[in-house]
Amino acid sequence: MTIESQPNHHRITNFSIMKQLLQKTTFLLFLIFAQATGMGGNISMCTWNLKDFGNTKNDSEIKYIAGILKNYDINAIQEVVAKSGGTQAVARLVDALNRSGASWDYCISNPTSSSASSSERYAFIWNKSKLSKVGDAWLEKKYNSEIDREPYFATFNTDGKTFTFVSFHAISKSRQPETEIKYFKFLPAEYPKLNLIFCGDFNLSESHSVFDPLKAMGYSSLLQGQKTSLRNRCLSDGCLASEYDNIFYTPATLKVIQKGIVLFYKDFPDLETAKGISDHVPMWVVFQ
Repeated sequence: MTIESQPNHHRITNFSIMKQLLQKTTFLLFLIFAQATGMGGNISMCTWNLKDFGNTKNDSEIKYIAGILKNYDINAIQEVVAKSGGTQAVARLVDALNRSGASWDYCISNPTSSSASSSERYAFIWNKSKLSKVGDAWLEKKYNSEIDREPYFATFNTDGKTFTFVSFHAISKSRQPETEIKYFKFLPAEYPKLNLIFCGDFNLSESHSVFDPLKAMGYSSLLQGQKTSLRNRCLSDGCLASEYDNIFYTPATLKVIQKGIVLFYKDFPDLETAKGISDHVPMWVVFQ
């Protein structure tokens, strides 16, 4: 599936217009296929680290991001700035989504309990015609001292079935994120009645042994061997650097229909410009 996107403040060329038309047609064909094969009742989800998401994002960048996120029923956003500009940017993004034709809602976390220099917020944004939030969302409390930016939980209902997304942004690779991710193995027992779906930027490959306890409990990583962060410059083997972003789910309760990443940086003249949007690509899944 190819995702529709729009260049921001750069001049749109005839080539990019034709590219957008092709992308729109491809995505429309996928939706028609989904309805014809009974996939219309499934849920699509996107997770994206949006790099310092706050007042630094201008209106054209917000519109560009909305053009990607509108294709998914629910979106998990990491790296929303802790200051007031972060909440305002999320509100601006939801406003842009509402102008796309559907009705959207959102929730945003309090700042994480980490130090002021690394504290952030998380956000969930969802299509109200497909999902409804159950109760209040919350930041993890029991392990907030052990986890620098404690994960953000929100439970949703669709067609009488519920699931809980756990959005997370780990400390940087140099600070050894495995020292905090190791506490995730305790979370399923903390919430035994919830169908947890862990998503976000783990700053580690899913092949790291710290994820083995979750895998032993029946969790699987959505992506294997897939890089999701941007390099400083493209090399002969591509523009992506590290296997950082992922979704961990239980195949016993969720069936994956399709999955992938959005190579949004191809809409921009260079990686430096693309990084004005983010230094990570969004990843997505359609599940049953």
